[in-house]
Amino acid sequence: MRKLAAALVLCASSLLAQPSKGVAPFIRYAEPVIALTHVRVIDGTGAPAKADQTVVIRNGRIESIGAPVPEGAQVVDLTGHSVLPGLVGMHDHMYYPAPRVNPAAKEGMYPEHASSFPKLYLAGGVTSIRTTGSVEPYADLEIKHAIDSGKAAGPKMHITGPYLEGPGTFALQMHQLTGPDDARKTVEYWIFEGATSFKAYMYITRADLKAAIDTAHSHGLKVTGHLCSVGFTEAADLGIDDLEHGLVVDTEFTPGKQPDNCPAVAPAREALAKLDEKGPEIQSLIRHLVEKHVAVTSTLPVFETFVPGRAPADPRVLAAMLPEARKEYLATRERTAAAKNSLWPNLFAKEMAFEHDFAKAGGLLLAGLDPTGYGGVIPGYGDQREVELLVEAGFTPLEAIRVATLNGATFLGEASDIGLIATGKAADLDVVKGDPSTNIRDIENVAVVFKNGIGYDPAKLVEAANGTVGLR
Repeated sequence: MRKLAAALVLCASSLLAQPSKGVAPFIRYAEPVIALTHVRVIDGTGAPAKADQTVVIRNGRIESIGAPVPEGAQVVDLTGHSVLPGLVGMHDHMYYPAPRVNPAAKEGMYPEHASSFPKLYLAGGVTSIRTTGSVEPYADLEIKHAIDSGKAAGPKMHITGPYLEGPGTFALQMHQLTGPDDARKTVEYWIFEGATSFKAYMYITRADLKAAIDTAHSHGLKVTGHLCSVGFTEAADLGIDDLEHGLVVDTEFTPGKQPDNCPAVAPAREALAKLDEKGPEIQSLIRHLVEKHVAVTSTLPVFETFVPGRAPADPRVLAAMLPEARKEYLATRERTAAAKNSLWPNLFAKEMAFEHDFAKAGGLLLAGLDPTGYGGVIPGYGDQREVELLVEAGFTPLEAIRVATLNGATFLGEASDIGLIATGKAADLDVVKGDPSTNIRDIENVAVVFKNGIGYDPAKLVEAANGTVGLR
């Protein structure tokens, strides 16, 4: 029996080292034993970085940290580099807003990006993602299968089922629930198909949300939400596990808010802008979420694009876009920059303060990017920007890295395997030039990304994806 088990382990290890012909061009290191030498280790716990370390990877797992280089290992000298756990993206869709053929129609279509997004996530140092809402769940599941089988390059994927949405949705691609029984059946069906979590959306009712939560929980799965009809306090009391985006989308402070009704955007934002982030309303909400063990997913990059003068013009981001998508994005960026009396500077600062206070109160803060909005948030780059913005919000670089690694792994129930650099863990590692523990912008300087001990070349992944975001 022991010999059989050992043979199976060896077989699995060899499979990890045998990429398909389509993936092979993106791989830099695939040796069974690799020693990363003279590297700074940022382990993901928030502990101080350790300089001049040796990290040994054997058959896809971390064998040792600080031990001598074993005989026969492929030695990679990483002087001047840091290694941190692969980022765990917790609001990382596989779709993106398409360029509008007829802008006057205000039609919103979100095509699946099965080709570019997996490559860009991985190139950005993101080794695990939760899709957090799907418009093409079967496509997401098949992308996951292709990646897991070695047929495609990309991160480990945790698949969220299709949006649990109520009547009145703006998105043509979303099913509108007809009641609690439909919510239960929808959740049951997609669990059978392979979904491992669910996301409630803006027009869901409390009854439908409760039915979905109870059904998911009966299978040991979690539910998150980008809510509007249901306020955060109500959702926490119904048993929701996570809330997406944070304070900016919570409508419970809107004067005259009616149960199961999503209020108009303007009065909801105006009411929120008037609140003091240190005042009793927001601080009471934070305490309630912490008491109910509800996590919050930060998506600061997508909100940054709405703040006049802050939307990115990063050459990396622009190069990733389809030319038509780039043109539309830049035009919208100019209009946003020229906006007068925008509430977004207020709301963005308030959101940052909320997230910082929530985490300091003991709440589990997660990190994502949300590649939606009007197109300025791109996989990988947006995940990096999220970590930078957490530092701007008041977290230390080490705290921000923990939010983007260990916290996500903890929520997913995967902390025993990912989210940390420690012996025995999966070798999911983000190697960057510089020291992001002191200069968080160095997180952009990705040199190589290891997933299950295989080292991917970020430049080649980016080259294969550039110019296609907005199309595929």
